[in-house]
Amino acid sequence: MLADMIPFPNLSPEIFSVSLFGMEFALRWYALAYIVGILIAWHLAVRAVKRPALWPAETAPMTPRQVEDLMTWIILGVILGGRLGYVLFYQPAVYLQNPAQILRIWEGGMAFHGGLLGVVLAAWLYARAQNINSLQIADLVAHTVAPGLLLGRLANFVNAELWGRATDLPWGVAFPGRAAQDCGQALGEICARHPSQLYEAALEGLILGALILWLVYRHRAFQAPGRILGTFLAGYGAARFVVEFFRQPDSQFVSEGNPLGLAWQIGGYGLTQGQALSLPMIALGLWFLLRARRAPAPEATA
Repeated sequence: MLADMIPFPNLSPEIFSVSLFGMEFALRWYALAYIVGILIAWHLAVRAVKRPALWPAETAPMTPRQVEDLMTWIILGVILGGRLGYVLFYQPAVYLQNPAQILRIWEGGMAFHGGLLGVVLAAWLYARAQNINSLQIADLVAHTVAPGLLLGRLANFVNAELWGRATDLPWGVAFPGRAAQDCGQALGEICARHPSQLYEAALEGLILGALILWLVYRHRAFQAPGRILGTFLAGYGAARFVVEFFRQPDSQFVSEGNPLGLAWQIGGYGLTQGQALSLPMIALGLWFLLRARRAPAPEATA
């Protein structure tokens, strides 16, 4: 019954739309989340490089001007990596049959793990071009990502997409459209789902972001190159792995014989595609954290 769940708020994916020269242009919450997330990341990065005491030998690896240049590389990495990651990780057969659709980014379809690989490649190429310590750049970038994740997951909720599995918990949300129809309910009956977008916003954005900023500004974690990168990779991977238990998997992985949408199964056990992609992140993050322990531990600041 709808009374036992939270009705989805009356939210529109579009903030506003205008007609110009016979064409319709709209600003969507998801696009705004990207824009604001990038601006916050730029602000955090510039603020960090302006505080040399945070860095080894009290020398920041970049100048504020170089941060601006790096942001251009990273934006390209996010867009290209996120799109190609979605194509390769989630729907390769569909796009192989219709390769022209790969370019139609405005129709949706971005993968965080692909975007992350795109950012890593972009930052590495920029570091090589500018002869900058790549691990310090990685730490700098990693400490700016969480606000964008928070805003992006909130935009997913507004768009009523990437919803969770069906639930009878009191905070289940009655998402509109296909989310209600795919629960196996009788015609006309509405089911509730986990608001998994909000779970991810809290874990990946709010909690992980607060932890990283605390490590940077209270414990000067930049002094041990790789510590912030490792914290981000392991923290995001663990958060995503847990949320996958509550998040509805992509439809191409779900069938009558596989209602949980497990992409990888061995001996009756399995992982969703999101969990499988998160495990290497966790392992790599732990490796960077162990590596960073070799550096002298900085004194905490008051």
